[in-house]
Amino acid sequence: MYSTLILDISGAVATITLNRPDKRNAMSATMIAELQTALDEIEKSHVRVGILTGAGKAFCSGMDLEMLAAIAQQTPAENQEDSRRMAKMFRRIWSFPRPLIAAVNGAALAGGCGIATLCDFTLAVAEAKFGYTEVKIGFLPALVSVFLIRQIGEKRTRDLLLTGRILEAVEAKEMGLVNEIVPAENLIARSKELAELLIAASPASLSRAKRLMTSAAAASVDADLERAILENARIRCTSDFKEGLASFLEKRKPVWRGKPE
Repeated sequence: MYSTLILDISGAVATITLNRPDKRNAMSATMIAELQTALDEIEKSHVRVGILTGAGKAFCSGMDLEMLAAIAQQTPAENQEDSRRMAKMFRRIWSFPRPLIAAVNGAALAGGCGIATLCDFTLAVAEAKFGYTEVKIGFLPALVSVFLIRQIGEKRTRDLLLTGRILEAVEAKEMGLVNEIVPAENLIARSKELAELLIAASPASLSRAKRLMTSAAAASVDADLERAILENARIRCTSDFKEGLASFLEKRKPVWRGKPE
C-alpha cells in the first residue's frame, strides 16, 4: 500500500518508518501524501500511540532532490499549492489527536527537522543532527517557523533560521527540541517503553489534553500558516532561490545576486 514508508501496527502502538534509506529518507510528494494517509489510518484504528522513525542512517534529510528540481519549473500557483500541502502535513502532525513519538535515528534536517520536532515527544540518538538549513540555498523555512517560535521562543528561532546551522543532539535537547537522548541500540525499545507509559493513561484524557493545547493556539497558528504559505511560494520566484537551488544540485558554492528587501 505504501511505497515510501512502512506502517506497522502492533497492539496499541503503530510505528511509521520513513523508508527511503538510499535517499536519506528525503521527502517526496509521494511521501508527504503517504504520511498523511498513514496518520489517517492510525486515527481510524484502535491504536493509542504512534512512533515515527527512519530507515537506515538518517531520520529525514529534508526535501528530495528531484522534488527540489521540479520546484524550479513550477508556476506561482503550483508553488502555492505545493506549500499548502506541506503546511497541511506539518499541522496534521502538530494537532494529531493521539500521542506521537519521534524516534530520531539520524539526521533530521529542514522539513525533516520539522517532522521530528512537531511530535509530542522527540527521542534522539547521540549521533542525530538537527537544523533548518534552507537559507543556505536561498530558500525560506517559513512553514516550520510558525511552530518553532512557539516551541523554543523567538531568540532561539532567529538563531536557527537565520544561520541555518546544524545542531548536535545535546544542543537540540538544551534548546527544547529533543526530550531525551538515547543510545542507538535502545532507541526503539525506549520509544515503546514511553508508548506503554502513555497507554497506561486514560485515552479520553490524553486526547482531550492534546485538543486543549492545540485548540488554544489553532486560530493564530492557522493565520500564521497562511502568511507562511504565501512567503514560501514567493521565495521560489526569486533569483536567489534559483541560484541556491542550482548551486545545491551542482554541488558548488552559490553566487548570490539578490539584495535585502
